[in-house]
Amino acid sequence: MKHRLSARSCRTPAFMRLARFSPRTDGLRASLFTSFGVSSRSVRSRKLLIAALMAGATALATPTAFAQNDDTPPALDTASAVKAPATPSSQVGKLTLDQQVKWLRAAQQSGALEKLGDAQLVALFQSLDPLALPRYVKEGPNGYPSYEFTMARSERIHGQWPDKPDHMLVRVAHDPLRIYAKWLPDGARAGQEIIYDESKRTDEMYGHLGGIMNVMPVWTSLKGALARAQSNHQVRDLGTEYIANQYLSEGKKYIEAGLPRSTQVEVKTIDGVRVVAFTFETPTGQPQFYAKKETLGLDLRHPYFRTVESYDNDGKIFEKIVFETITPKTFDDSTFDPKNKAYKF
Repeated sequence: MKHRLSARSCRTPAFMRLARFSPRTDGLRASLFTSFGVSSRSVRSRKLLIAALMAGATALATPTAFAQNDDTPPALDTASAVKAPATPSSQVGKLTLDQQVKWLRAAQQSGALEKLGDAQLVALFQSLDPLALPRYVKEGPNGYPSYEFTMARSERIHGQWPDKPDHMLVRVAHDPLRIYAKWLPDGARAGQEIIYDESKRTDEMYGHLGGIMNVMPVWTSLKGALARAQSNHQVRDLGTEYIANQYLSEGKKYIEAGLPRSTQVEVKTIDGVRVVAFTFETPTGQPQFYAKKETLGLDLRHPYFRTVESYDNDGKIFEKIVFETITPKTFDDSTFDPKNKAYKF
């Protein structure tokens, strides 16, 4: 697949804003020592002093609730205390660009975005500044440091559209980039496996074919004949980050070429995934742009795209991707080791 999770935009969240010590803090400390001064030497008084100091410190150090305009998004895998935006969705288009991006972030994090009806979502995104969605996606995060996902993927290879899509389980970790992918039994190329570890070989992957053609695993080039026989993409392109980066890079091409970016907005449920679908059609098409027409489905709880459909200059689809599940996980070294007994290398 070509969709790479390369350009990392995962950020370390900074949620907690601790109250700073102020004159109010000093006053509290003074009052505590006045009430429980050094003249009281009993064990009971000491216990009361310790308890009071702990209570005061706790009150002062309690993190504030998330402000709806907080610039730092919380981690994708944690419950967020962000409050739903006060501005109704019908009025967001009247806000400044910065305010629109912050509104989207707060609505996404609080769960308010996915609660909107289809007509409300369409009207909302049609009303936004053209730069609001790119800013929202760019500022992410649009992926995880390490995660597992399942996906259905179809690509037109050498002019041929597959009878059924690949159904894949993929595990990804960054810094260094490491990938394990397995083709699941109900999809094309069932049983095939590959492992890529850029800390060991930056330009090769290790894998074996599935089914009756299952042969001894081999090292092969990321751009070699075997890889290109199965995908227009490199294994490094697997994941949500690549799609976000491609969307942003295509947007730059529109700006550089001075071309209008025609956009159609609708709400779709694709293979059980409800998304806001943005269809972009270029005046010139390929090869200047990746596709003549492309539909990207935006997740309603995270700032990344869950679905992709790409069409060539003749209007024929040449790529379809649906991320079915995306789950943050922490992996140990065995996950990317061909000797893992759970694998079939």
